[in-house]
Amino acid sequence: MFLNTASPGRSFSIPININLQGAHSFWRSLETLQKLVASIGEERAILLGFGMMAFSVLMFFVVGITTVKPHVNGKWEEEDSCVLLHTEILDEWVDCRGVSSVPCLAVTVNLTRSNQKAFLHFDEESVMLTPKCFYMPKCTMEQTELEGEALKVKTKLDSQLGSASSCLTDLARHPGDVILSRKYTLRRTLYALLWPSLMLAGGALLVGLVKVTQCLAQLNQCDEYMTIGPDERGGAFFFFFK
Repeated sequence: MFLNTASPGRSFSIPININLQGAHSFWRSLETLQKLVASIGEERAILLGFGMMAFSVLMFFVVGITTVKPHVNGKWEEEDSCVLLHTEILDEWVDCRGVSSVPCLAVTVNLTRSNQKAFLHFDEESVMLTPKCFYMPKCTMEQTELEGEALKVKTKLDSQLGSASSCLTDLARHPGDVILSRKYTLRRTLYALLWPSLMLAGGALLVGLVKVTQCLAQLNQCDEYMTIGPDERGGAFFFFFK
């Protein structure tokens, strides 16, 4: 291509070369860079999805041991009426996490149905930890404060001697113990399983979306570089590559 320029004195021409091949190479390089960046992002998203699923499996394992298993094994389902009979601070103190010892407040109740005596507890976990104790002060308190706290609770319970309240029993496994309420209920178990379930579903959804995006990208690439048209020599079809 030439550019002609006229002047009063003389005329001359300047050759201008347009390199279309270089511009095409530039756009191809830019497209390759974009695909590379997209590929790196997809790989990271897939790794994140698999990491979420692996962590959710670990959470299922922990929740199964700490919440699901105690709920399934616990048979504290029979309701009864417990009459408060006697409260006593035991002479022998109980070890508290290996840090110190604390006083143990034992509460005895009478079951209305079976007319048997049993130790009262808050929940099924306290039955396993302290078989005779209804209440124990915190380990961080001093000795005088521990005694005062246990005596304060005993005084409140003594004012309710002879009163009846609902309780739960497990006569097959723990005939000498009753609890006020269950700690590992069905609602709490389902709530504990909710978070690992959501994480597992989120990880699977993330991996699935990335895989679907990759399949659609491959289909679009095939449609871009390949078309089908009629052959000039007959009715057959052949492929055109752009």
